Amino acid sequence: MATTGADRVPRLTVVRRLEAAGFRAWPASSTYYDGTWAVRLTTSFPAKRLNSVNPLDPADDVAIEARIERAGRRFAAAGRPLLFRQSPLAPPALVRHLDEAGWSSFGESIVYTADLATLDLADAIDRIPLQDARRYLEASLAVHHRPASLREGLEAVLGSIRPPAAYFVRESEDGTPIAVALAISDNDLAGILDVAVHPSARRRGIGIDLVATALRHTAHKGARTGWLQVEADNRAGRALYARLGFAEAYRYVYRAPPGVAA
Repeated sequence: MATTGADRVPRLTVVRRLEAAGFRAWPASSTYYDGTWAVRLTTSFPAKRLNSVNPLDPADDVAIEARIERAGRRFAAAGRPLLFRQSPLAPPALVRHLDEAGWSSFGESIVYTADLATLDLADAIDRIPLQDARRYLEASLAVHHRPASLREGLEAVLGSIRPPAAYFVRESEDGTPIAVALAISDNDLAGILDVAVHPSARRRGIGIDLVATALRHTAHKGARTGWLQVEADNRAGRALYARLGFAEAYRYVYRAPPGVAA
């Protein structure tokens, strides 16, 4: 079915709102705006979401080459490779320019949403979120297999989150962290981030239980819409969120110039 301009307006409105919520939930240490292109940089943590150019208006396509060059200089000064994060808000003219210039595409991710009132969270356990941010930090590093060198950077990211954050950790009987999830309550939106289950504890329902618990917590806080994102090639994650009742809202992909490793 063909999509009309009128049909696209509500969808882009949703994308804009979720993109803004995502920026607040996982904040970069610095953000510079070139028009409506958000240039996000975080020298202490290498996450692509925190180190990328994010165009936020499909109509903002003036002086594309000059603006790419300016962004490139900023990334070079920060010691980061230049990346664009291409969502439905990216100007079509910019997408064509990157295609014609041979920029690669990688890291496709899907943003999912769900009406919390429609989800069956009755069996989810009401767990009290972890109050010790340092303990969550260490659990996240362990479950995600992140090197100790990223401890300071992740601590800075977690410490700069402004909406109320709730930390959830599942541990084995001996106290070893085996799963983590971060819930962000942002007015009526509930963002679920940093979800991971240790390989030794997978296929036991721990992931879906932890996410359901986090969603139940945000619903108690007044959230009405849940959102989260997962890489498109993560079949297990996609299956988990589909079982919970989430549906795809939109996708984004990263773009890198020729010669820059994905």
